[in-house]
Amino acid sequence: MPEGDTIYRAAAALRTALVGKTVSRFEATRLTGPAPRPGAAVERVDSHGKHLEIVFDDGIVLHTHMRMTGSWHVYRPGQKWRKRRHLARVIIETDEWVAVAFSAPIVETYREFDRTRHPRAGGLGPDLCQPEADLHECAARLFHYDNPDATIAEALLDQRVMSGVGNVFRCEVLWACGIHPWAKVSMVPQSTCLDLVLTSAHQLRANLHSPVRVTAPDVPGGLAVYGRNGQKCVRCGDVIRLTKMGEMARLLYWCPGCQVGCEPYPEKDNSDPIARAMDPHPAGSQFVSDVLRSRSAS
Repeated sequence: MPEGDTIYRAAAALRTALVGKTVSRFEATRLTGPAPRPGAAVERVDSHGKHLEIVFDDGIVLHTHMRMTGSWHVYRPGQKWRKRRHLARVIIETDEWVAVAFSAPIVETYREFDRTRHPRAGGLGPDLCQPEADLHECAARLFHYDNPDATIAEALLDQRVMSGVGNVFRCEVLWACGIHPWAKVSMVPQSTCLDLVLTSAHQLRANLHSPVRVTAPDVPGGLAVYGRNGQKCVRCGDVIRLTKMGEMARLLYWCPGCQVGCEPYPEKDNSDPIARAMDPHPAGSQFVSDVLRSRSAS
């Protein structure tokens, strides 16, 4: 599944193939927005977290977001595609290369001078894949998250906090920091928020140039918890669990044995202990009433 490191590598490949080249063919099914004019050249390719933008010299910006299903491929003309033609959402051809976005849920264009009006402009957090990203700004956004009742696992996926963290890194970062996924954001200390951001940046940047994602080099497969449900945790020996979380029912892998940091506790029931234990039978109700009446009289 594409995350910040995957999009970073895709942008690097597209940059090599397209920047400075004249587009001989542009095709985008169900495109939202204007299409680049014939003969337009590609000026730059930018990635920001899980967002990828291709900027043409006529002021058109192509924005794609891969979500769970999309991917960018680069081919030589005439080379066989690795996916079926009907899955292509964008095709950009030059004399030397063919760039194809397959199964991308979001494909849209807008004019560069309208960038401030674009619905996603200005809302994204710093891109952790970039070395100049302000990590303290990310930690501040996490610490002052606008929904204090949200879980830390949900907040980590919010690209307004920091761009690039997807579901795999979310699970791995929470495990690395030993934080309970259901911890409320409002209960997570500022120092822990910074630790989560620093760990996220470290893991993302360590995977920018490798197609195989590794967050725990000493674990077979390279991942500490993701995809290892039912197996023993290498840190504490407890069994790794798999749970669905949030509106999108994203898969969450975690270890209940060692991810206890900021663990949420059940709300206390401060109601009368006798009333809580009351038998629903009328005789039970009468007994409790007599007890309460005798207590109030004493």
